[in-house]
Amino acid sequence: MVKAKRSVKAGSQRRLFVLDTNVLMHDPTAIFRFDEHDIFIPMIVLEELDAGKKGVSEAARNVRQVSRFLDELMVSASKEDIDNGLPLPASARNMNGTKRQKPSTGRLYFQTRILSSGLPVSLPGGGADNAILGQTLALQKQHPDASITLVSKDINLRIKASIVGVHTEDYYSDKTIEDADLLYTGLQELPSDFWERHAKGIHSWQEHSHTFYRIKGPMVRDWHVNQFLYQPEGNGFDAIVRQIDDSTAVLQVANDYRNERHNVWGISARNREQNFALNMLLDPEIDFVSILGPAGTGKTLLTLAAGLAQTLDNNRFSEIIMTRVTIPLGEDIGFLPGTEEEKMEPWMGALMDNLEVLTHSQEGGSWGRAATNDLLRNRIKIRSMNFMRGRTFLNRFLIVDEAQNLTPKQMKALITRAGPGTKLVCLGNIAQIDTPYLSETTCGLTYVVTRFRDWAHSGHITLKRGERSRLADFASEHL
Repeated sequence: MVKAKRSVKAGSQRRLFVLDTNVLMHDPTAIFRFDEHDIFIPMIVLEELDAGKKGVSEAARNVRQVSRFLDELMVSASKEDIDNGLPLPASARNMNGTKRQKPSTGRLYFQTRILSSGLPVSLPGGGADNAILGQTLALQKQHPDASITLVSKDINLRIKASIVGVHTEDYYSDKTIEDADLLYTGLQELPSDFWERHAKGIHSWQEHSHTFYRIKGPMVRDWHVNQFLYQPEGNGFDAIVRQIDDSTAVLQVANDYRNERHNVWGISARNREQNFALNMLLDPEIDFVSILGPAGTGKTLLTLAAGLAQTLDNNRFSEIIMTRVTIPLGEDIGFLPGTEEEKMEPWMGALMDNLEVLTHSQEGGSWGRAATNDLLRNRIKIRSMNFMRGRTFLNRFLIVDEAQNLTPKQMKALITRAGPGTKLVCLGNIAQIDTPYLSETTCGLTYVVTRFRDWAHSGHITLKRGERSRLADFASEHL
């Protein structure tokens, strides 16, 4: 595994990393993430980058950014400088957002002459992958005192490299967290002796029909703003962390939307996590909400119900905008006719299904539901993510569905579209990623959950229990 930081001890073996093309196409800043170690870029990689620079895809943009980085490094470099290796500057920040404490001491080398590859005859054919593998083998023979590592996100290339005796690693420097199981869930169960351990100096009060507690104790340091705390024993205790100051925290008792009298557009929470989700979605102080969960946990239904309640009933938002990445489950059906909204409609089956559930609960029979559907179509807009760049959304309730298929860069570009009065909700399931080279630990949804964790105007919850049907629940667990 290639980490963003490595320490070099006195007298340790020199390390040289050979970068595959897909690493640079995936992360343009990869050349800055090896700190004190050296990087080697074969000529075939530059050829592949040149072939992939055209177009408007994310990979093409990354290739053009890599070319700009390399051009900046070579602005005043002579042929002798290139042969001796170009010094690499340290990147401004690590993936976790912290500033680097020391500059990079690594150097960037290009293939400046033909190297005899020495590929075994058992490896048939040519191709770019075999050329990169051959260059790595040649470097091993040329530098027997160095540790040569081929870095690639291509699993088959890593398999072939292992067969011919080349040490290879995947590229993981873009990982937001080490393990998806460590991802922040947004809620924490309090121990049964919580009140006894924190009873000293506790203070409670009422404000605007809400109950607050000021608590001081050892557990406070592990909490985050807008995190949900609960105790299942007895009548239960559900609260939201509103403020944290050193070892003191202010808790607010959460609203209970599990009661039918407090339903949201006809929808009641069916479990504790759904109740916490509705608390966040209806909170005017929270501008960014992320909801994770497997299929059938109610992510889209709860979000739409909260959006409709605040758009049609409270007039807090002017309209609801829903978008998602257009990645098909099976074979692509080709180009679609019509306007932007008509092209996006086949991708918005989840929206239509949930609107049917929400409008079915309204009174007025078929005529009433038809009138409601017409009203909803005027207040709910479907937009393509391809045309988001440069836009600013004012007083909108913006829903991003299937957000696990977004890269961190795409997620940043989307969130920065939010203007004053806009609330943005990201929904997704990191176990169902369809974008190539993205994983549970590198996708944009994991990225924003981690980065927004300590911001006072954001909230996150992970839904666990499926509420769609017993068939869907059994399939999720056993298939």
